[in-house]
Amino acid sequence: MGRKGSPRAPQAEGGCGAARPSLLWALPEELLLLICSYLDARALGRLGQVCRRLRAFAGRDPLWRRIARGCLNSGFTRLGADLAAGIPVKERVKVSQNWRRGRCRRETLLKWKRKQVAPFSFTLLMPWMHLDGEYLYLSQAEDIRAYRFRPDSAGLQRHPQAIFSGHQEDVCRFVLASSHIVSGGGDGNIVLSKVHSSFSIKFSAHEQEVNCVDCQGGIIVSGSRDRTAKVWSLSSGRAGHCLHTVQTEDRVWSIAISPLLSSFVTGTACCGHTSPLRIWDLESGQLATCLGTDFHRGAGVLDIVYETPFTLLSCGYDTYIRSWDLRMSTRKCVMEWEEPHDSALYCVRSDGNHMIASGSAYYGVVRLWDKRQSRCLQSFSLSSPTSSPVYCLRFTTTYLYAALASALHALDFTAP
Repeated sequence: MGRKGSPRAPQAEGGCGAARPSLLWALPEELLLLICSYLDARALGRLGQVCRRLRAFAGRDPLWRRIARGCLNSGFTRLGADLAAGIPVKERVKVSQNWRRGRCRRETLLKWKRKQVAPFSFTLLMPWMHLDGEYLYLSQAEDIRAYRFRPDSAGLQRHPQAIFSGHQEDVCRFVLASSHIVSGGGDGNIVLSKVHSSFSIKFSAHEQEVNCVDCQGGIIVSGSRDRTAKVWSLSSGRAGHCLHTVQTEDRVWSIAISPLLSSFVTGTACCGHTSPLRIWDLESGQLATCLGTDFHRGAGVLDIVYETPFTLLSCGYDTYIRSWDLRMSTRKCVMEWEEPHDSALYCVRSDGNHMIASGSAYYGVVRLWDKRQSRCLQSFSLSSPTSSPVYCLRFTTTYLYAALASALHALDFTAP
């Protein structure tokens, strides 16, 4: 007689065999989430290979949130706020590994010619940009252009959706605030443009070029080569009214308003004997405090970024990125990272948690830093063999954009 096959074990719902997984699903979901929250990324991946139901369960956002908060550029700030809520957390953790390892695809999105100022004489543009939802805003000479992103890629549509004009000379810097574009230009003017209409206001702000601007809470602050910083009203009926003029006694290269709307910080050229980083009271315009004491002459601060109401990053000509915590000491930074090739740093950005990205003065070098380490994590040269500074950079959880003298580049970290 032939041997009869042994009976198969009954299949549990969702494809999990045997009785033990059935007992697993008898547990309350909150308890299952708590148990699995102690697993690392590899263990969660293996759990998801058991069956379809566990695969769906192991991909739940609550299980990956703790892991993501320890990753680079996963969309979570140091305080736990989720800046990329529409993207599954597991996918962000996977892409984060590409940021750490430097795995990306490079692409040149836009190119432009140098600006001719006289026969056989050209000047390089110093573009600035901002990301806002479906659009990338980029300054090119006297204009600011809004380019729409292509769906599911780092690319841009070929032609801008809108062009914002108003300056007679190049736009130095601009910010997006409450459906407005606030820009400062080489003509000494500030221009306020409505994003969704042709309405704009222009007013004379400084005697020389407006190197930097910021805008929050109905207040504009601006800094200029004329050695002043000014506070302006943006409220209805008072737009363009100067509230304070601060004598900085040095050229102002960068400026930022505190998220608390109580003060603003200026970064100057450091040509004198005072600190290039100074904090001013927003209501009175008086000096509140100076940051640091060991800056050498010429250590100008080119970019400042608030991470939280009490922490900020600065970078500039002295080749250092510095992290400041205003709750601890204003005399010394809490951490610093040195550019390994002794190059000035034109711009810096943060993911609000562990990652910093910086743009260098030579060969379009973009560097990624992990705040928990002292050395650079990854670097990308975007303008070799010719040399150009990285004037501005911005990034999302998937793409990094860098504006150089004659091109806009993108790094796509979803590609590998």
